[in-house]
Amino acid sequence: MIKNYIIDTNVMIHDPKFLYNFEDNNIIIPIIAIEELDKLKKAPGVVGYHARLVLKELNKVRQYGNFLEGISLPNGGRIRIEMNHMDLTVLPDGMDRQSNDNKILTIAKNVALADAERPTIIVTKDMCMTVKGEAIGLTVQDYQNDKVHTDELYKGYSQIYLSSQEINNIFKKGIEPPEEIIDTIYPNHFFHIKSHDNSSHEILAKYKNKKIVPLEHTNAAAWGLKPINREQKMAFELLFDTDIDFASILGGAGSGKSILCIAYALQSVLEKGLYRKIIFVRPVVPAGNDIGYLPGDEKDKLKPWMSALYDTVDNLFHNKSKYREDDGPRIYKRGEKPDFSVEQFIDTYRDMGLLEMKTFNYMRGRTLANALVIVDEAQETTPHLAKLMLTRAGEGSKFLFIGDPSDNQIDNVLVDSRSNGLVYTVDRMKSFDITGHITLQQVERSPLAQLAEKYM
Repeated sequence: MIKNYIIDTNVMIHDPKFLYNFEDNNIIIPIIAIEELDKLKKAPGVVGYHARLVLKELNKVRQYGNFLEGISLPNGGRIRIEMNHMDLTVLPDGMDRQSNDNKILTIAKNVALADAERPTIIVTKDMCMTVKGEAIGLTVQDYQNDKVHTDELYKGYSQIYLSSQEINNIFKKGIEPPEEIIDTIYPNHFFHIKSHDNSSHEILAKYKNKKIVPLEHTNAAAWGLKPINREQKMAFELLFDTDIDFASILGGAGSGKSILCIAYALQSVLEKGLYRKIIFVRPVVPAGNDIGYLPGDEKDKLKPWMSALYDTVDNLFHNKSKYREDDGPRIYKRGEKPDFSVEQFIDTYRDMGLLEMKTFNYMRGRTLANALVIVDEAQETTPHLAKLMLTRAGEGSKFLFIGDPSDNQIDNVLVDSRSNGLVYTVDRMKSFDITGHITLQQVERSPLAQLAEKYM
Protein backbone atom coordinates (compact mmCIF):
# COMPACT_ATOMS: atom_id res chain seq x y z
CA MET A 1 0.00 0.00 0.00
CA ILE A 2 1.24 3.50 -0.87
CA LYS A 3 2.00 5.57 2.24
CA ASN A 4 2.28 9.30 2.93
CA TYR A 5 5.63 10.22 4.48
CA ILE A 6 5.83 13.68 6.06
CA ILE A 7 9.53 14.66 6.15
CA ASP A 8 10.97 16.72 8.99
CA THR A 9 13.79 19.19 8.26
CA ASN A 10 16.36 17.25 10.30
CA VAL A 11 15.89 14.19 8.07
CA MET A 12 16.77 16.23 4.99
CA ILE A 13 19.83 17.68 6.75
CA HIS A 14 20.88 14.20 7.85
CA ASP A 15 20.68 12.74 4.32
CA PRO A 16 20.47 15.26 1.46
CA LYS A 17 19.51 12.42 -0.92
CA PHE A 18 16.59 11.26 1.23
CA LEU A 19 14.03 11.68 -1.57
CA TYR A 20 15.39 8.65 -3.44
CA ASN A 21 14.86 6.26 -0.53
CA PHE A 22 11.08 6.00 -0.13
CA GLU A 23 10.33 3.59 -2.99
CA ASP A 24 6.90 4.19 -4.58
CA ASN A 25 5.40 6.14 -1.68
CA ASN A 26 4.33 9.78 -1.39
CA ILE A 27 6.94 12.15 0.02
CA ILE A 28 5.38 15.28 1.53
CA ILE A 29 7.60 18.18 2.54
CA PRO A 30 5.85 20.84 4.66
CA ILE A 31 6.47 24.37 3.39
CA ILE A 32 7.74 25.20 6.88
CA ALA A 33 10.61 22.76 6.32
CA ILE A 34 11.56 24.58 3.11
CA GLU A 35 11.58 27.85 5.04
CA GLU A 36 13.89 26.27 7.61
CA LEU A 37 16.21 25.07 4.85
CA ASP A 38 16.30 28.61 3.49
CA LYS A 39 17.48 29.90 6.87
CA LEU A 40 19.98 27.05 7.33
CA LYS A 41 21.63 27.29 3.91
CA LYS A 42 24.00 30.00 5.15
CA ALA A 43 24.76 28.29 8.44
CA PRO A 44 28.44 27.49 9.04
CA GLY A 45 29.79 23.97 8.91
CA VAL A 46 28.03 20.73 8.11
CA VAL A 47 24.46 21.91 8.64
CA GLY A 48 24.73 24.72 6.10
CA TYR A 49 26.54 22.47 3.62
CA HIS A 50 23.86 19.78 3.86
CA ALA A 51 21.05 22.33 3.61
CA ARG A 52 22.51 23.59 0.34
CA LEU A 53 22.82 20.02 -0.95
CA VAL A 54 19.15 19.34 -0.17
CA LEU A 55 18.07 22.41 -2.09
CA LYS A 56 20.20 21.33 -5.06
CA GLU A 57 18.59 17.87 -5.06
CA LEU A 58 15.11 19.37 -4.90
CA ASN A 59 15.99 21.68 -7.76
CA LYS A 60 17.16 18.71 -9.86
CA VAL A 61 13.79 16.96 -9.75
CA ARG A 62 11.90 20.09 -10.85
CA GLN A 63 12.54 19.01 -14.46
CA TYR A 64 10.01 16.20 -13.94
CA GLY A 65 7.10 18.40 -12.86
CA ASN A 66 6.18 20.92 -10.18
CA PHE A 67 6.01 20.64 -6.42
CA LEU A 68 2.45 21.93 -6.11
CA GLU A 69 0.85 19.10 -8.08
CA GLY A 70 3.52 16.57 -7.16
CA ILE A 71 6.51 15.24 -9.08
CA SER A 72 6.97 11.62 -10.12
CA LEU A 73 10.51 10.61 -9.18
CA PRO A 74 12.68 8.56 -11.59
CA ASN A 75 13.03 5.72 -9.09
CA GLY A 76 9.34 5.65 -8.17
CA GLY A 77 7.14 7.55 -5.78
CA ARG A 78 5.97 11.15 -5.80
CA ILE A 79 7.18 14.22 -3.97
CA ARG A 80 5.27 17.41 -3.24
CA ILE A 81 5.56 20.48 -1.04
CA GLU A 82 2.52 20.82 1.22
CA MET A 83 1.28 24.39 1.65
CA ASN A 84 -2.17 23.64 3.04
CA HIS A 85 -3.54 21.55 5.91
CA MET A 86 -2.47 24.14 8.49
CA ASP A 87 -5.58 24.11 10.68
CA LEU A 88 -4.06 24.48 14.14
CA THR A 89 -7.27 23.40 15.90
CA VAL A 90 -6.08 19.79 15.66
CA LEU A 91 -3.43 20.58 18.27
CA PRO A 92 -4.44 20.24 21.92
CA ASP A 93 -4.29 23.18 24.31
CA GLY A 94 -0.83 23.76 25.71
CA MET A 95 1.09 23.28 22.45
CA ASP A 96 2.84 26.37 21.12
CA ARG A 97 1.09 27.47 17.91
CA GLN A 98 4.17 29.46 16.80
CA SER A 99 6.62 26.56 16.95
CA ASN A 100 7.77 25.30 13.55
CA ASP A 101 7.91 21.74 14.87
CA ASN A 102 4.30 21.98 15.98
CA LYS A 103 3.28 23.46 12.61
CA ILE A 104 4.84 20.41 10.90
CA LEU A 105 2.93 18.16 13.31
CA THR A 106 -0.23 20.10 12.40
CA ILE A 107 0.26 19.44 8.70
CA ALA A 108 0.93 15.74 9.37
CA LYS A 109 -2.22 15.44 11.51
CA ASN A 110 -4.41 17.17 8.95
CA VAL A 111 -3.03 15.10 6.07
CA ALA A 112 -3.74 11.95 8.09
CA LEU A 113 -7.34 13.06 8.66
CA ALA A 114 -7.89 14.13 5.04
CA ASP A 115 -6.37 10.98 3.50
CA ALA A 116 -7.57 8.34 5.93
CA GLU A 117 -7.29 5.54 3.34
CA ARG A 118 -3.50 5.74 3.36
CA PRO A 119 -1.14 5.45 6.33
CA THR A 120 0.45 8.82 7.10
CA ILE A 121 3.81 8.67 8.81
CA ILE A 122 5.96 11.53 10.02
CA VAL A 123 9.68 10.85 9.62
CA THR A 124 11.92 12.71 12.06
CA LYS A 125 15.16 12.41 13.98
CA ASP A 126 13.91 14.74 16.71
CA MET A 127 13.09 12.83 19.89
CA CYS A 128 10.84 15.59 21.21
CA MET A 129 8.83 15.65 17.98
CA THR A 130 8.57 11.87 18.18
CA VAL A 131 7.05 12.09 21.66
CA LYS A 132 4.64 14.90 20.73
CA GLY A 133 3.68 13.25 17.45
CA GLU A 134 2.73 9.99 19.13
CA ALA A 135 0.92 11.92 21.87
CA ILE A 136 -1.46 13.46 19.32
CA GLY A 137 -2.08 10.14 17.59
CA LEU A 138 0.39 10.22 14.73
CA THR A 139 2.58 7.38 13.50
CA VAL A 140 6.20 8.50 13.87
CA GLN A 141 9.31 6.81 12.53
CA ASP A 142 13.02 7.50 12.56
CA TYR A 143 14.80 7.67 9.20
CA GLN A 144 15.78 4.04 8.62
CA ASN A 145 17.59 3.98 5.28
CA ASP A 146 21.14 4.23 6.61
CA LYS A 147 20.64 2.68 10.03
CA VAL A 148 22.81 -0.25 11.03
CA HIS A 149 21.76 -2.91 13.54
CA THR A 150 24.56 -2.32 16.02
CA ASP A 151 23.96 -5.67 17.74
CA GLU A 152 24.98 -7.24 14.43
CA LEU A 153 27.73 -4.73 13.60
CA TYR A 154 30.80 -6.43 12.20
CA LYS A 155 33.45 -6.84 14.92
CA GLY A 156 36.33 -7.84 12.64
CA TYR A 157 37.36 -11.03 14.44
CA SER A 158 36.07 -14.30 15.81
CA GLN A 159 37.24 -17.21 17.90
CA ILE A 160 37.32 -20.69 16.38
CA TYR A 161 38.64 -24.14 17.27
CA LEU A 162 40.82 -26.24 14.96
CA SER A 163 43.09 -29.25 15.36
CA SER A 164 46.75 -28.76 16.23
CA GLN A 165 47.67 -30.10 12.79
CA GLU A 166 45.51 -27.46 11.11
CA ILE A 167 47.15 -24.77 13.23
CA ASN A 168 50.58 -26.03 12.17
CA ASN A 169 49.47 -25.90 8.51
CA ILE A 170 48.53 -22.24 8.97
CA PHE A 171 52.19 -21.51 9.69
CA LYS A 172 53.38 -23.58 6.72
CA LYS A 173 51.31 -22.30 3.82
CA GLY A 174 47.96 -21.23 5.23
CA ILE A 175 44.66 -23.10 5.10
CA GLU A 176 41.24 -22.48 3.61
CA PRO A 177 38.61 -21.50 6.19
CA PRO A 178 36.15 -24.16 7.36
CA GLU A 179 33.00 -24.30 5.24
CA GLU A 180 30.74 -23.52 8.18
CA ILE A 181 32.24 -20.03 8.65
CA ILE A 182 33.04 -19.00 5.08
CA ASP A 183 29.80 -17.01 4.73
CA THR A 184 30.41 -15.05 7.95
CA ILE A 185 33.89 -13.68 7.31
CA TYR A 186 35.32 -10.99 5.09
CA PRO A 187 38.78 -10.12 3.73
CA ASN A 188 41.26 -9.25 6.49
CA HIS A 189 39.05 -10.88 9.12
CA PHE A 190 40.97 -11.90 12.27
CA PHE A 191 40.85 -15.14 14.20
CA HIS A 192 41.81 -16.23 17.68
CA ILE A 193 42.31 -19.92 16.99
CA LYS A 194 42.49 -22.48 19.77
CA SER A 195 43.26 -26.16 19.44
CA HIS A 196 40.52 -28.57 20.45
CA ASP A 197 43.08 -31.33 21.06
CA ASN A 198 45.81 -29.31 22.84
CA SER A 199 44.66 -26.64 25.28
CA SER A 200 48.03 -24.87 25.20
CA HIS A 201 48.08 -24.49 21.40
CA GLU A 202 46.56 -21.23 20.12
CA ILE A 203 47.43 -18.49 17.63
CA LEU A 204 46.20 -15.22 16.18
CA ALA A 205 45.63 -15.33 12.42
CA LYS A 206 43.85 -13.49 9.63
CA TYR A 207 41.95 -14.24 6.43
CA LYS A 208 43.87 -12.89 3.46
CA ASN A 209 43.96 -13.94 -0.19
CA LYS A 210 41.28 -16.56 0.59
CA LYS A 211 43.43 -18.34 3.18
CA ILE A 212 43.88 -18.23 6.93
CA VAL A 213 47.48 -17.14 7.51
CA PRO A 214 49.55 -16.01 10.53
CA LEU A 215 49.73 -12.35 11.48
CA GLU A 216 52.63 -10.62 9.74
CA HIS A 217 53.36 -7.86 12.25
CA THR A 218 53.16 -9.52 15.65
CA ASN A 219 56.43 -7.90 16.76
CA ALA A 220 55.65 -4.45 15.39
CA ALA A 221 56.12 -1.36 17.55
CA ALA A 222 55.57 2.31 16.82
CA TRP A 223 57.25 5.11 18.72
CA GLY A 224 58.00 2.80 21.62
CA LEU A 225 54.39 1.63 21.72
CA LYS A 226 53.52 -2.05 21.53
CA PRO A 227 50.04 -3.60 21.57
CA ILE A 228 49.13 -5.07 24.95
CA ASN A 229 46.07 -7.19 24.17
CA ARG A 230 44.63 -9.37 21.44
CA GLU A 231 42.54 -6.74 19.64
CA GLN A 232 45.33 -4.17 19.74
CA LYS A 233 47.61 -6.66 17.97
CA MET A 234 44.93 -7.03 15.31
CA ALA A 235 44.68 -3.24 15.02
CA PHE A 236 48.44 -2.99 14.50
CA GLU A 237 48.12 -5.59 11.75
CA LEU A 238 45.67 -3.33 9.93
CA LEU A 239 47.90 -0.32 10.42
CA PHE A 240 51.14 -1.91 9.25
CA ASP A 241 49.63 -3.84 6.32
CA THR A 242 50.45 -1.73 3.25
CA ASP A 243 47.82 -3.59 1.22
CA ILE A 244 45.05 -2.04 3.32
CA ASP A 245 44.00 1.44 2.22
CA PHE A 246 41.18 1.89 4.72
CA ALA A 247 40.86 0.67 8.29
CA SER A 248 38.18 1.38 10.87
CA ILE A 249 38.97 0.94 14.57
CA LEU A 250 36.14 1.11 17.10
CA GLY A 251 36.42 1.02 20.85
CA GLY A 252 35.31 2.61 24.10
CA ALA A 253 37.13 5.33 25.97
CA GLY A 254 40.65 4.22 26.87
CA SER A 255 40.75 1.21 24.55
CA GLY A 256 43.79 2.61 22.71
CA LYS A 257 42.37 3.37 19.28
CA SER A 258 43.77 6.91 19.08
CA ILE A 259 47.21 6.26 20.53
CA LEU A 260 47.76 3.22 18.27
CA CYS A 261 46.88 5.19 15.14
CA ILE A 262 48.84 8.31 16.04
CA ALA A 263 51.91 6.31 17.06
CA TYR A 264 51.84 4.52 13.72
CA ALA A 265 51.30 7.81 11.90
CA LEU A 266 54.28 9.53 13.54
CA GLN A 267 56.55 6.60 12.80
CA SER A 268 55.39 5.97 9.23
CA VAL A 269 55.55 9.64 8.21
CA LEU A 270 58.22 11.31 10.33
CA GLU A 271 60.65 8.41 10.65
CA LYS A 272 60.08 6.07 7.70
CA GLY A 273 58.63 8.44 5.10
CA LEU A 274 55.99 5.94 3.95
CA TYR A 275 53.53 8.78 3.43
CA ARG A 276 54.04 12.41 2.56
CA LYS A 277 52.11 13.80 5.52
CA ILE A 278 49.65 13.16 8.34
CA ILE A 279 46.19 14.70 8.08
CA PHE A 280 44.30 14.62 11.37
CA VAL A 281 40.60 15.33 10.81
CA ARG A 282 38.10 15.86 13.56
CA PRO A 283 34.44 16.87 13.21
CA VAL A 284 33.51 20.04 15.04
CA VAL A 285 30.34 19.32 17.00
CA PRO A 286 30.14 21.88 19.81
CA ALA A 287 28.02 21.62 22.92
CA GLY A 288 27.85 25.44 22.98
CA ASN A 289 29.15 28.05 20.55
CA ASP A 290 30.44 26.89 17.18
CA ILE A 291 34.06 27.14 16.06
CA GLY A 292 33.44 30.48 14.35
CA TYR A 293 33.06 32.26 17.70
CA LEU A 294 36.59 31.40 18.80
CA PRO A 295 39.24 34.11 18.33
CA GLY A 296 42.26 33.92 16.05
CA ASP A 297 43.11 32.26 12.76
CA GLU A 298 42.38 28.70 11.66
CA LYS A 299 45.15 27.28 13.84
CA ASP A 300 43.85 29.06 16.95
CA LYS A 301 40.25 28.10 16.25
CA LEU A 302 41.11 24.42 15.77
CA LYS A 303 43.40 23.97 18.77
CA PRO A 304 40.65 23.37 21.39
CA TRP A 305 39.15 20.67 19.14
CA MET A 306 42.52 19.00 18.58
CA SER A 307 43.42 18.61 22.28
CA ALA A 308 43.12 14.82 21.91
CA LEU A 309 46.00 14.89 19.41
CA TYR A 310 48.16 17.01 21.73
CA ASP A 311 47.42 14.71 24.68
CA THR A 312 48.20 11.60 22.65
CA VAL A 313 51.51 12.97 21.36
CA ASP A 314 52.39 13.99 24.93
CA ASN A 315 51.69 10.45 26.16
CA LEU A 316 53.72 8.97 23.31
CA PHE A 317 56.68 11.20 24.12
CA HIS A 318 56.47 10.17 27.75
CA ASN A 319 56.25 6.50 26.79
CA LYS A 320 59.17 6.76 24.39
CA SER A 321 61.38 8.75 26.75
CA LYS A 322 61.16 6.06 29.42
CA TYR A 323 63.70 4.09 27.42
CA ARG A 324 67.17 4.89 26.20
CA GLU A 325 68.21 3.90 22.70
CA ASP A 326 69.69 0.71 24.15
CA ASP A 327 66.27 0.02 25.70
CA GLY A 328 67.66 0.54 29.15
CA PRO A 329 65.20 2.02 31.63
CA ARG A 330 65.35 5.74 32.37
CA ILE A 331 64.62 6.88 35.93
CA TYR A 332 62.66 10.11 36.40
CA LYS A 333 62.72 12.20 39.52
CA ARG A 334 59.44 13.45 40.89
CA GLY A 335 58.51 16.76 39.27
CA GLU A 336 61.15 16.49 36.52
CA LYS A 337 60.06 18.35 33.38
CA PRO A 338 60.57 16.76 29.95
CA ASP A 339 63.05 18.44 27.62
CA PHE A 340 60.48 19.00 24.85
CA SER A 341 57.29 20.93 24.17
CA VAL A 342 54.48 19.00 22.52
CA GLU A 343 53.04 22.21 21.12
CA GLN A 344 56.42 23.18 19.67
CA PHE A 345 56.81 19.69 18.19
CA ILE A 346 53.40 19.82 16.50
CA ASP A 347 53.86 23.40 15.28
CA THR A 348 57.26 22.52 13.78
CA TYR A 349 55.87 19.70 11.67
CA ARG A 350 52.81 21.75 10.71
CA ASP A 351 55.09 24.49 9.43
CA MET A 352 57.04 21.87 7.45
CA GLY A 353 53.84 20.61 5.83
CA LEU A 354 54.15 17.14 7.37
CA LEU A 355 51.14 17.52 9.65
CA GLU A 356 47.73 19.01 8.98
CA MET A 357 44.85 19.39 11.44
CA LYS A 358 41.52 19.98 9.76
CA THR A 359 37.76 19.79 10.18
CA PHE A 360 35.36 18.56 7.51
CA ASN A 361 34.69 22.18 6.56
CA TYR A 362 38.02 22.20 4.72
CA MET A 363 37.75 18.88 2.88
CA ARG A 364 35.51 19.69 -0.08
CA GLY A 365 37.28 19.53 -3.42
CA ARG A 366 40.53 18.19 -2.02
CA THR A 367 42.45 15.15 -3.27
CA LEU A 368 44.56 13.66 -0.49
CA ALA A 369 47.37 11.77 -2.22
CA ASN A 370 50.18 9.86 -0.49
CA ALA A 371 48.83 10.91 2.90
CA LEU A 372 47.93 9.11 6.10
CA VAL A 373 44.50 10.46 7.06
CA ILE A 374 43.12 9.90 10.57
CA VAL A 375 39.45 10.74 11.07
CA ASP A 376 38.96 10.96 14.83
CA GLU A 377 35.54 10.83 16.55
CA ALA A 378 34.07 9.54 13.29
CA GLN A 379 30.85 8.62 15.12
CA GLU A 380 29.96 12.32 15.00
CA THR A 381 29.73 12.29 11.20
CA THR A 382 26.71 11.60 9.04
CA PRO A 383 26.95 8.83 6.42
CA HIS A 384 27.06 11.53 3.77
CA LEU A 385 30.09 13.17 5.41
CA ALA A 386 31.84 9.82 5.80
CA LYS A 387 31.42 9.25 2.07
CA LEU A 388 32.65 12.77 1.36
CA MET A 389 35.78 12.03 3.38
CA LEU A 390 36.61 8.71 1.74
CA THR A 391 36.07 10.09 -1.73
CA ARG A 392 38.96 12.50 -1.04
CA ALA A 393 41.35 9.53 -1.17
CA GLY A 394 44.11 9.97 -3.72
CA GLU A 395 46.80 7.58 -4.94
CA GLY A 396 48.97 6.11 -2.20
CA SER A 397 46.86 7.29 0.74
CA LYS A 398 45.65 5.36 3.76
CA PHE A 399 42.53 6.34 5.71
CA LEU A 400 41.83 5.46 9.33
CA PHE A 401 38.38 6.00 10.88
CA ILE A 402 38.36 5.77 14.67
CA GLY A 403 35.66 6.36 17.26
CA ASP A 404 33.14 5.05 19.73
CA PRO A 405 29.64 4.77 18.21
CA SER A 406 27.76 4.40 21.48
CA ASP A 407 25.06 7.01 22.11
CA ASN A 408 26.85 8.48 25.13
CA GLN A 409 29.73 9.50 22.84
CA ILE A 410 27.59 11.27 20.22
CA ASP A 411 26.77 14.98 20.53
CA ASN A 412 25.48 15.45 16.98
CA VAL A 413 21.67 15.68 16.89
CA LEU A 414 21.69 14.46 13.27
CA VAL A 415 22.98 10.98 14.12
CA ASP A 416 22.71 8.25 16.73
CA SER A 417 24.44 4.96 17.51
CA ARG A 418 22.78 3.25 14.52
CA SER A 419 22.92 5.99 11.89
CA ASN A 420 26.30 7.67 12.27
CA GLY A 421 28.96 7.70 9.59
CA LEU A 422 31.30 5.38 11.49
CA VAL A 423 28.98 2.35 11.79
CA TYR A 424 27.62 3.04 8.30
CA THR A 425 31.16 2.92 6.88
CA VAL A 426 32.07 -0.25 8.79
CA ASP A 427 28.97 -1.96 7.44
CA ARG A 428 29.45 -0.83 3.83
CA MET A 429 33.24 -1.24 3.56
CA LYS A 430 33.82 -4.62 5.18
CA SER A 431 33.77 -6.76 2.03
CA PHE A 432 36.85 -5.57 0.18
CA ASP A 433 40.46 -6.72 0.01
CA ILE A 434 41.85 -3.23 0.69
CA THR A 435 39.73 -2.58 3.80
CA GLY A 436 39.77 -3.92 7.33
CA HIS A 437 38.07 -3.45 10.69
CA ILE A 438 38.57 -4.25 14.34
CA THR A 439 36.63 -3.46 17.50
CA LEU A 440 38.77 -2.99 20.61
CA GLN A 441 37.20 -4.51 23.70
CA GLN A 442 39.50 -3.82 26.65
CA VAL A 443 40.09 -0.49 28.39
CA GLU A 444 43.83 -0.02 28.91
CA ARG A 445 44.02 3.66 29.91
CA SER A 446 43.94 3.03 33.66
CA PRO A 447 42.10 0.93 36.27
CA LEU A 448 39.90 3.95 37.01
CA ALA A 449 38.99 4.43 33.33
CA GLN A 450 38.23 0.71 33.09
CA LEU A 451 35.83 0.89 36.04
CA ALA A 452 34.15 4.00 34.68
CA GLU A 453 33.69 2.47 31.22
CA LYS A 454 32.19 -0.70 32.70
CA TYR A 455 29.99 0.57 35.53
CA MET A 456 28.96 4.13 34.62
